[in-house]
Amino acid sequence: MVATIARTMKVSRTVIKNLFLVTSLLTGWFLSSSVLAQEYVLDPNWPQPLPDGIEWGQVPNVTIDQEGFIYAFHRAEPPILKFDPSGKLVDSFGSDWVTTPHGFRAAPDGSLWATDYNPQTGHTVTQFDTDGRVLLRFGARGFRGVGPNTFDGPADSAVAANGDIFVADGHWNNRIVKFSKEGRYLMEWGSKGAGPGQFDLPHTIVIDRRGRVLVGDRSNHRIQIFDQEGGYITEWDQFGWPSGMFIDQNDILYVADYQSKRGVTYGSAEDGTVMGFIEGSEPEGVVVDADGNVYTGEVTGGEGGEGRIMRKFIKQ
Repeated sequence: MVATIARTMKVSRTVIKNLFLVTSLLTGWFLSSSVLAQEYVLDPNWPQPLPDGIEWGQVPNVTIDQEGFIYAFHRAEPPILKFDPSGKLVDSFGSDWVTTPHGFRAAPDGSLWATDYNPQTGHTVTQFDTDGRVLLRFGARGFRGVGPNTFDGPADSAVAANGDIFVADGHWNNRIVKFSKEGRYLMEWGSKGAGPGQFDLPHTIVIDRRGRVLVGDRSNHRIQIFDQEGGYITEWDQFGWPSGMFIDQNDILYVADYQSKRGVTYGSAEDGTVMGFIEGSEPEGVVVDADGNVYTGEVTGGEGGEGRIMRKFIKQ
C-alpha cells in the first residue's frame, strides 16, 4: 500500500513537471510569436489618396532615393509616382519613355534605373534622374533580341559600386548582361535551365556590400549568387520564389514573394540566415527606408487579393 502511494506520488510529480515544461514552452512560443508579429505593423494611411485623375495600376516595383523620397513604378498613367515620407504625391513622370513598368532601382550615384518589358514597344533599360530626365538608355524600343544591345523582356537591373550595370534579361531571355558605366557591353552569362548558372526567369537582381551579384531565379525558386564575372558561388532556396529583392544599410536582404510565401522574407545578406517574415502584403517589389520601414508594391495581390497598391510597414 505504501509502495503504491509512493509510486502514485512519483507519477503525479512527473506529470506536474511535464505540464509545467509544456506550459513554459507554449508561453515562450506565444510571446516570441507575438513579438515577431509586431515587428512590422501596416500603416493603413500610407500612401495618402492620389489626386483626381490618377488611379493605381499594378505596382511591380518600388524604390527610394538618397533624399528619402519613395517611388512607385506602376502600370497606369503616369507610370512613376514620387511620394514624400508622409505619403503625399509630390511628382509624377515617365509617360514618354516607358510602356509596361517592371524593374526599378536606385543606383549608388543617386540615379534611378527602370526596365520596360512590353513585348511590342518595350525591351529597354533606362537611367534617369529624380526629376525624370533621361540620362542613358540600353536597348531599342520595340526591338527584341539576344544581342549585346538588345533585350527580350528585361526584368531588373543593378549597378555596382564602380558603375558597372547588370541587367537581368529575364522574361524571355534567361541571362545576365553586364555593361560598363559608359554603356559598353562587357559580357553575359546564363541560359535556360536549372543548373548552377542557368536560369528560369531571372526576375530580380541586387549587388551586396561584398560585391556579389544576387539573382532572383524565380521559376527555379532560388537566389543564385555570383561574382561580377559570372562565377557561380552558391544558391539559397529559403526565401521562396523571389520576385523582388532589396538590401538595406544593415546588410539585411528583403525578398518579395507573391506566389509562394505571399509576403516578405528577410535575413542576412551575407549567409542567407532567415530572420523573419512580414505578412499583410502579397508583393512583387520591396524597398526599405533609413528607419527600417518596409514598402511593398503589389501586382495581383498574389492568388488571394487585389493588389494595385503600395503599402508601408512601420518597423517597431
